[in-house]
Amino acid sequence: MANIKSQKKRVLTNAKAHERNKAVKSEIKTAVKKVDAAIAEGDSAAATEAAEEASRLLDRAASKGVIHKNQAANRKSGIAKRATEVES
Repeated sequence: MANIKSQKKRVLTNAKAHERNKAVKSEIKTAVKKVDAAIAEGDSAAATEAAEEASRLLDRAASKGVIHKNQAANRKSGIAKRATEVES
């Protein structure tokens, strides 16, 4: 542990941010898995709905700085493409 007071505080705030970011990333992974499960079942309505929810979570994570905005855009694009392929 650091000796400098500000660095000790920084270690604590970094730990809090790490836990928060970990929770957000886990939530995103779960949402994407729900999309994939709906696609595997061939349920286009459920896949579309799950894709919208995953997109919302990805946008929120990007706005908070948990993931990069381009990563969010790429993942949303992939999810939307897979979800629409089920419909056709």
